[in-house]
Amino acid sequence: MTGATVCLGETMAQVTPADGEGLEHSRELRLAVAGAESTVAQYLADLGHRSAWVSRVGDDPLGRRIVAAVGDRGVDVGGVRFDPEAPTGVYFKDPGPDGTRVHYYRRGSAAARMGPADAERVDLAGARLLHLTGITPALSAECAELVELLMERAARAGVPVSFDVNHRPALWSSLDEAAVALRDLARRADLVFVGRDEGERLWGTTTAEEIHAHLAPRGTLVVKDAEIGATEFSGPVREFVPAPAVEVIEAVGAGDAFAAGYLSGFLRGSGSADRLALGHRLAGRTLRSIEDYVPADTLEGN
Repeated sequence: MTGATVCLGETMAQVTPADGEGLEHSRELRLAVAGAESTVAQYLADLGHRSAWVSRVGDDPLGRRIVAAVGDRGVDVGGVRFDPEAPTGVYFKDPGPDGTRVHYYRRGSAAARMGPADAERVDLAGARLLHLTGITPALSAECAELVELLMERAARAGVPVSFDVNHRPALWSSLDEAAVALRDLARRADLVFVGRDEGERLWGTTTAEEIHAHLAPRGTLVVKDAEIGATEFSGPVREFVPAPAVEVIEAVGAGDAFAAGYLSGFLRGSGSADRLALGHRLAGRTLRSIEDYVPADTLEGN
């Protein structure tokens, strides 16, 4: 995976009402692919970067469909294992007048069975970046061990670690457990993404500055504040870029798109303002769509 950004985490089959109605009344459903880490990998490939996705899926039609779809976008999927003993996870989007609810059916999934042994399939030799999220350690104790091990291996190999807090309350046994675990992982990463709302929910921090003070990150911290904008803290330097006005259709997936846009700028050596602006542009595409991933072969006119 020389020169690649390596992304590890679960990807699921996504079921969405095709007509925009709620699940209870929709007559037609669409099947797609959705996963935070594989979405980042796909966007990076779209934008001309080498990327790889590592995971487990079930040895079933949904698992094979997912791997084929991600691979077709130019992502290296050689590190994905097909598990004959566990299914591919599935989640359903349920749009409604108050927003979109999400229903997960992922307990006991193949990805939740990942553990330290899976680290052998993560080739960090020559990798430019390792991208992880707070979703993976919430899936199981073994997944949490895998994330810890990969962070240690990346540090020894001199590979920067990007970590998106990505707090999913339903996956954790308690808010306190999530707050401690995600704080500790964020403090070990070289580049951290977190939503201002996530910080308030997890740590009681209400501003980007309070999040920065609480985490005391070793590297760069990016705090996203929905339609307000995003703030980067890098050493003593603070950079804020407002979010452009967007007519929001659905917010699911926008955080992953933002992370991918920012990382693209980071990998190209762009300045802070340009990295944040590209994150906003990519997120805006997702906000204007019902899809978690909107192919970004070109950003012209978007």
